[in-house]
Amino acid sequence: MEIEYVDVCCGLAWGDEGKGKIVSQLARDGGYDFVCRWAGGDNAGHSIKIKNKVYATHLIPSGVFFGVTSVIGPGCVVNKESFQKELTYLKHHGFDTSLVKVSPKAHLVLNHHISEDLEKQHKTQGSTARGIAPTYRDKYARVGHRVEEDSFFDQYLWDEKLRGKVLCEGAQGVWLDIDHGNYPYVTSSSTLPYGACSLGFPPQKIRKIFGAAKIYDTRSGTDPLFPETLIDDPELKEVIEKGREFGTTTGRVRKVNWLNLDKLIEAINLTGTGILIISKVDILEDLDKFKLTYESKLIEFSRLDDMIMFINYHIRSRCKYVKKLLYSDNPEEVPSLL
Repeated sequence: MEIEYVDVCCGLAWGDEGKGKIVSQLARDGGYDFVCRWAGGDNAGHSIKIKNKVYATHLIPSGVFFGVTSVIGPGCVVNKESFQKELTYLKHHGFDTSLVKVSPKAHLVLNHHISEDLEKQHKTQGSTARGIAPTYRDKYARVGHRVEEDSFFDQYLWDEKLRGKVLCEGAQGVWLDIDHGNYPYVTSSSTLPYGACSLGFPPQKIRKIFGAAKIYDTRSGTDPLFPETLIDDPELKEVIEKGREFGTTTGRVRKVNWLNLDKLIEAINLTGTGILIISKVDILEDLDKFKLTYESKLIEFSRLDDMIMFINYHIRSRCKYVKKLLYSDNPEEVPSLL
């Protein structure tokens, strides 16, 4: 049996766009045979709400919560201790960890990688200090160590071809991509949906690309595009508090800004997003504040509906691949996703 099709979910901003909610809904209802990650490590973080209980993982794909085989791909980097902790966490909550698989070609994050990252954490790149960048550096210098070298992983190794229906789960967002983000304030791997092909399939197998965004922008870590002064803006402070904008991985307060519609449109076109999901519209509605920037101008609206009409018009006119545009005010589900 070969691959029937592949669907990909990616972030259209700087991470924390609500990909976990989308992927969990797709994994639950989409009839997929595999849910896979193609890049990154435990520097990512997805929160998933199931029956009023919130679960979080940083490394293992979300399919495991819904009985779907979940594969950590060859382009990922794996911290053994984090992997063990997540397995224990999943077992404790009654999930089947036999569904968790790891490519033998994925690289290991070792203690010296983490120590090196910790030493540099105070510098400008805003690292999560998980050893991700040093691990990728060693991989590309061809001096790294693969998962297959550690016998602990033997029962989880997956070196077979994917088949059937596949869902690929992105980490971080397009503006953290190593090549397209605001270098050097980026992650160490590709966050674009086409990076998913490193799992071992041709791009022609990609059926749908789901793009996740929020109705305002957020950023964890250091980036001149998000100056520290944003944290002191009283209106944006309200968004932080109402939206509970704290990093899943680091716990740090995210810097918040009004939606940059030009950057969102650029991200949609760069990724080829066909189904766009914009979340957290309820936050602005609760605060009764509706603002965005477009063509370097801050625009304020009197009603949420007016802001949505403005967004829809410009996305429809400038993004030819978008077939469906959805807004979500529900932290658990996206209406009409499938």
